[in-house]
Amino acid sequence: MAPGAGGGDELKLLGAWPSPFLHRVRLALHLKGITNYEYVEEDLTNKSDLLLASNPVHKKIPVLLHDGRPVCESLVILQYLEDAFPGAGNALLPADPYDRAVARFWVAYADDIRMCAQFFAAWIKSLMGTTEDEKAAGTTAALAALQTLEGAFGECSKGKPFFAGDEPGYMDVALGGYLGWMRAYEVVAGVNLLDAGRTPLLVAWAERFAGLDAAKGVFPEVDQIVQFAKALQAQTAASAAPNN
Repeated sequence: MAPGAGGGDELKLLGAWPSPFLHRVRLALHLKGITNYEYVEEDLTNKSDLLLASNPVHKKIPVLLHDGRPVCESLVILQYLEDAFPGAGNALLPADPYDRAVARFWVAYADDIRMCAQFFAAWIKSLMGTTEDEKAAGTTAALAALQTLEGAFGECSKGKPFFAGDEPGYMDVALGGYLGWMRAYEVVAGVNLLDAGRTPLLVAWAERFAGLDAAKGVFPEVDQIVQFAKALQAQTAASAAPNN
């Protein structure tokens, strides 16, 4: 049963629209059929008392408040949703304990250890690098990370449409949160990260994932992300410029 359908659950999500980590949580909520949550947009230059009280350690979004109790960090929220609403919508994690361990391994590898951490850091460097060499190095690292994820998809999906198999799951949501930024990257940096010649499996996966009903309305328009990224670029360039 989804929250609100007689269950009395109150859900509030604190986020900031450009954040791929917010997009992860919204994707997971929608895949589980949970759409009646309250979304609160945070101004990260002037964080609300609610955000600071809800996440006093990191003071970051996203935060999910379930009946007033905060759950912080996107991947923690994803696992919490699976535990708190096990019968709602799509299961994010498989039922088999070994398969669950494999899914958690790949997400930990992707997010915390190598792939997405390297990918996102490289991505920021390629967008915000103050020299052409820095930008080129960032792009090279981002493309290498995606190449590794191409191999991971082949291993995890076993020829099926998603990392999790027939239906999207934990790894799909973890990586899927980046899709809006991946599409904006080509406009801002002039490089198509999702290129069918380099990563055909990921390109096909991205199209399938973005076409899901659960993804509708989650990702900002590409132009919005581009304008936000360009503003960050200008900010970075101004702070790097020598003072007269």
